[in-house]
Amino acid sequence: MYKELDLIIKAKFTKNYREGYPLISKESIFDLNKLNKEGEILNLIDNKKKFIAKAYYGMQNKGYGWVLSLKTNEKINTEYFTRKIKLAVEYRKEFYADETTTAFRVFNGEGDGVGGLTIDYFDGYYLLTWYSIGIYKLKKEILQALKSVIDYKGIYQKKRFDSKGMYLDDSDDFICGVRANSPIIVKENSANFAIYLDDGSMIGVFLDQRDVRKTIRDKYVKGKIILNTFSYTGAFSIFAALGGASKTTSVDLAKRSLEKTKEHFSINGIDVDKQDIIVEDVFNYFKYAIRKKLLFDMVVLDPPSFARSKKHTFSASKDYVNLLKEAIQITAKGGIIVASTNSASFSMMIFKDFISKAFRELNTKFKVEESFSLPKDFKVDKKFQDGDYLKVVFIRKLR
Repeated sequence: MYKELDLIIKAKFTKNYREGYPLISKESIFDLNKLNKEGEILNLIDNKKKFIAKAYYGMQNKGYGWVLSLKTNEKINTEYFTRKIKLAVEYRKEFYADETTTAFRVFNGEGDGVGGLTIDYFDGYYLLTWYSIGIYKLKKEILQALKSVIDYKGIYQKKRFDSKGMYLDDSDDFICGVRANSPIIVKENSANFAIYLDDGSMIGVFLDQRDVRKTIRDKYVKGKIILNTFSYTGAFSIFAALGGASKTTSVDLAKRSLEKTKEHFSINGIDVDKQDIIVEDVFNYFKYAIRKKLLFDMVVLDPPSFARSKKHTFSASKDYVNLLKEAIQITAKGGIIVASTNSASFSMMIFKDFISKAFRELNTKFKVEESFSLPKDFKVDKKFQDGDYLKVVFIRKLR
């Protein structure tokens, strides 16, 4: 049993936590110096020592931990995590039953009640991602809970935190079960993806874009010329080609993207030689395409929230308008720009303001065809809108 620490919350923050806000901010803590080791279980109390919530201490982005329960007698143990994981699995039973999709999120952090932890499913294999030392310290209980709830071929992990020289009990991504092939082939809406569970952070695909990829394939690309920028392993290009696109061009600065994208074309029976895969700074490619007066029927923009190359630095909150303006110039009349961002620092409303500004500054008309946020398996806590980070807008260029 873990020792529990009482932590006083400043008066102006207590209402939010009592109403279910999950992230413990530095500003909300009255006695910050009491925090000692990440992984400590916290009893959040007000200045009259009245219980507010139970939480754990774990440094993640701007937060100092996550609320786990509003019950004063809640024990944060294997039984607690078992209940959470059972509810999460039940919520996603339709995904387990779908033979056309064998990769999805099983547990989405605070959306499923435990911030700092995600669990993804890849055709019988489970991948846990730990986002702080604090949640990693609860690994034993969480693993026991997971293994008691699900059947599995194997379990893997990723650590997305700075260990700061601390000794951690393992360095291998593999935890237990049977080691997976490298890669394993999973399905998403009947398309194939190559997944590497033991190859650093580059798993092979971002699962949160599933609905967007399906929409591209099913509605927009037949006979069209497609440009996929910041293409990673070419997932959007694969779905465009499967949807009947006449040509795809994938552009990414990372050298590994070339072989990974070729692999994805190959396992889907697509002739790689009929596609263009370019290792280049996307910003340089835009300048080239504008200079050569290239036009595309669809341009996919899915940049990281922040990126730096030798000559360019990109921040979604500061630079997305200019990125859109370059994309607009190489999009054919009547063509589609798929504008996407995973930045949690601004809302969908502000993102649509970026779109309006970009078209207005180029004196060009547009129409929003449809918008997407996170799919169902990426469950969001309604009290924590920063968790609903994905924003995707299909924009038609009218002139």
